[in-house]
Amino acid sequence: MPFSFSRMANALATAFRAAILPNAQTFLRTRQPMLWLVSLVVGLLVAIAAVLFRLAVELVHEIWLDGSSERLVTATAGVHWFLILLAPTVGGLVVGLILQFYVPTRRASGIADVIESRAAGGRNISLKPGLISAAVSAISLGSGASAGREGPMVHLGATLATSICQKMDFPGWARRTLLACGVASAISASFNAPIAGVLFAHEVVLQHYSKRSFIPIVMASVMGTILSRLWFGEDSAFAIPDFQITSYLEFPAFALLGLVCALVAILFQFGLIATDSAARRIALPLWFRPVLGGLLVGAIAIFAPQVLGVGYEATSNALTNNIPLSLLIILIIAKSAATAITLASRFGGGIVSPSLYIGAMTGGAFGLVASSVFPELASSQGLYAILGMGAVAAAVIGAPISTAVMVFELTGGYALSIALLLTVGIAVGINQAVHGRSFFQWQLEGRGIAVMDGPHRYVGSNIEVASFMKPVAADEERLVDPEDPRPLLRLDTTLEMALRTFDDGGHERLGVVSARDATHLVGTVTQTAALQAYNRALVDISVEEHR
Repeated sequence: MPFSFSRMANALATAFRAAILPNAQTFLRTRQPMLWLVSLVVGLLVAIAAVLFRLAVELVHEIWLDGSSERLVTATAGVHWFLILLAPTVGGLVVGLILQFYVPTRRASGIADVIESRAAGGRNISLKPGLISAAVSAISLGSGASAGREGPMVHLGATLATSICQKMDFPGWARRTLLACGVASAISASFNAPIAGVLFAHEVVLQHYSKRSFIPIVMASVMGTILSRLWFGEDSAFAIPDFQITSYLEFPAFALLGLVCALVAILFQFGLIATDSAARRIALPLWFRPVLGGLLVGAIAIFAPQVLGVGYEATSNALTNNIPLSLLIILIIAKSAATAITLASRFGGGIVSPSLYIGAMTGGAFGLVASSVFPELASSQGLYAILGMGAVAAAVIGAPISTAVMVFELTGGYALSIALLLTVGIAVGINQAVHGRSFFQWQLEGRGIAVMDGPHRYVGSNIEVASFMKPVAADEERLVDPEDPRPLLRLDTTLEMALRTFDDGGHERLGVVSARDATHLVGTVTQTAALQAYNRALVDISVEEHR
């Protein structure tokens, strides 16, 4: 058959219509180009907010310290002990008054609130409360409260992303993606760790990986890193020597370190939970709780100023072999206690940096003991500190992949990857066997939100009857029959409660009333319609997670 350009052109056109055109149409129909553009805007705004947040913390430092550096151990060296006691106490008073009169939830927000928002479809986060919460956290950290800055920054990033998304008519999956974009930019700007920002947004917030979400999240994370590096510089958060593994015979020691880190992470979380539970049972005015907590943190800091604030200086000293064994053990206990008191007292702050801190101290102490027992085989104390830092943090926050990458980017220690993965894996596995959940999941379960059991648990609590009922027609009877023994549903009744009501009574159809008037029907709903709504929601989630 002779060659024909027209036949070849027709074949190419047919292939284009069959294989390429549908994908391009879907790409445009789902507004992904607009999502990519908005993700860049989100990344930029969140990065600016992250820079401003850090500057706000440093501004509070200047009020009671000579300078705005985050190196609080050095900055407090020449400060009178009474000022160290007074600073977190006065900061607690300011925080308490803000919580009392301006924060409806009576607490600062963090990463758990962002996970809750993702479960609710990218909603439940408002701009004004988010900004006030960020201010509370900046005052808390600036006055010396023992917590991390990443939690407030993640929530602030999610707040800005949600506010932007509310002005756009995006579907649910896109709203959740933009929420994750805010998270990724906040993490990358906070830690100068763009890859960890991307992975953290997927692993902790979205809790799944999908290609159409990956691209905008990467864009936001890169934007956050660029702006952060332009402002704060290119260097990693911790400047450490070039550590190397001395011998592969050390790997049993690395495995044992994972076990020790798991024990420390478990005890740390139990301490956080027990302290929070005890604080809730003490009858105190809300405004006074941070005052008392600040007084206790200040009292600890008089003897161990390393517990103040984020604690990066002390963490860096542990990574560079500059802390003796006795002090390492003291700081593990002191930082755990100070952080538990800080969070239970309603100060603002996160849990990631304290977990990295405690892990570095644990690994450093383990390394000193190992080198004394096997001096010819053991690597540097700093190497063990790096491994411990990743293992404890991964176990506490329940994010082994993003935490391992975060440690790589924070320290530049990529050569330690196999040792870190082993230590992190063992620590996370043992923590899961004992706790069964991360600290964030524990916080959410305390609010009645069980995200760890899968979407079928929280889908039912986020869909209301109003979304799938059949409205009563104008010519139908609207009065509720008082002789009808069947229960009534309300417009705001959750899908989970509706299904339980159908199942308990064996009903096929129920009436729906408004919350204000229980005498007039506004609609009806069938058990079939409720089940269809439930199935549609699960199918939508499955599609979102695989595209």
